[in-house]
Amino acid sequence: MSTQPATLPYATLDVAVRGGTLRTGVWGPQNPEAPAVLAVHGVTASHRTWGLLAQELDGVRLIAPDLRGRGRSNQLPGPFGMAAHADDLAEVLAAHQVRSAVVVGHSMGAFASVVLARRHPELVQSLVLVDGGLPLQVPAGLSDDEVIQSVLGPAAERLAATFPSREAYRDFWRVHPAFADHWNALVEDYVDYDLAGEPPLLRPSTNYEAMARDTADLNGGAALMDALESLAVPAVLLRAPRGLLNEEAGLYTPGYVQQWAGRLPNLQVRDVPETNHYTIVMDSPGAAAVAGAVRQAVASR
Repeated sequence: MSTQPATLPYATLDVAVRGGTLRTGVWGPQNPEAPAVLAVHGVTASHRTWGLLAQELDGVRLIAPDLRGRGRSNQLPGPFGMAAHADDLAEVLAAHQVRSAVVVGHSMGAFASVVLARRHPELVQSLVLVDGGLPLQVPAGLSDDEVIQSVLGPAAERLAATFPSREAYRDFWRVHPAFADHWNALVEDYVDYDLAGEPPLLRPSTNYEAMARDTADLNGGAALMDALESLAVPAVLLRAPRGLLNEEAGLYTPGYVQQWAGRLPNLQVRDVPETNHYTIVMDSPGAAAVAGAVRQAVASR
């Protein structure tokens, strides 16, 4: 199903990248002269993460890919990692005739966005990092599998599951702690789009290897650390106070992000109250807060 609003133009384009094509969705004006925002989703997500943000950004061309190994790009081969995603994002902007853009990234997408600004600085005007982009706040010395379990937990386990029907997958998400009180039409569209295969063996579309390789790269990977130390564009980090399971401990503690803000002169940090790691982009008031930061960045270009 698709619940993209009839009043909001939406189209898709498959972009040639290493090993095949990358699916991208575009909301808003199709005019190449319209302000462009590149939106980059999280580690087990898809471009349909951004439907609610698109509604909040009148007059903006919102360009969002399914990253390598996810959504309708899930057959693309490795290697994965933030450098690979950054290079794919550069191809996306070129295919959409965008010379430079405000880049908004959620969760892992924020990490890829930071690396894009390092590898292709001419393409990035500024960054809006949504609950991501800083090294994972996990104990030192964890193995890659332990990092996956510590940070993602059930989100990683879901990738190995199968579902007999679309309704069964919706039911799985409806009781998820992050969405139990935040179900809406665009979340349902996101959940339906995530499925691959045919009943009764429907499965989430994210490639497990892509998720595993990328999560390992988030844990102090060389490309990320180099990009942060070289951050040369304005960036704002929007922090959700609650985590992936709506738990009180968010992905980052306030003190941790403030420490990084002290190290990075171009980074500002803001909390978005009453949000968790998902609802900061997929429900109110999170999407409105993200849209406000994006509009401010577009106006400053």
